[in-house]
Amino acid sequence: MGKTNGKPEVEPKLNGEHELPAGENEPDIIEEGAAEPEAVRDEELRRLKQEREELYDRLARMQAEFDNARKRAAKEQAEFREYAAAEAIKPLLPILDSLERALAHAPAGDELRAGVELIHKQMLDALAKLGLRPIPALGEPFDPHLHQAVQMVDTTEAPDHQVLEELQRGYKLKDRLLRPAMVRVARNPKK
Repeated sequence: MGKTNGKPEVEPKLNGEHELPAGENEPDIIEEGAAEPEAVRDEELRRLKQEREELYDRLARMQAEFDNARKRAAKEQAEFREYAAAEAIKPLLPILDSLERALAHAPAGDELRAGVELIHKQMLDALAKLGLRPIPALGEPFDPHLHQAVQMVDTTEAPDHQVLEELQRGYKLKDRLLRPAMVRVARNPKK
């Protein structure tokens, strides 16, 4: 026995009552019961395989959800970039309208008219590069998705529901309607 910190080291003594005789610590193996541990192992193996399959399935679903969310976010960002110009272009449309009204009232051959035509063309070209397109209206059949009817005109000279006059030009930005065309539409009572 050694000393630790000045105190003698005491070894615990085992009481004979608490000790198990040799061979009593090992489980009894019965020949008949030998199949039972194997059945338990097979059942545990089946349970673990099922649990593994469920986890793989869950993982696959989570990966699919993540991929879908990533694709959805990328699509939303692409659409945002594609149509972000809409808010910048909308305030320019009244300017285009004013230029068109000035051209309609300016005398032909006037130098001022030539300058306004040039500015109008430059502005249309710049906006066309961003995806702005005018909506055809005059002489077209009325389309409530593209045209806004402000008046129905009774006439026998045009087919029913044909656009007779374009009061304000409509525009699309790529595939989206930016502003409908304001039009007068024919109402032919004979048809």
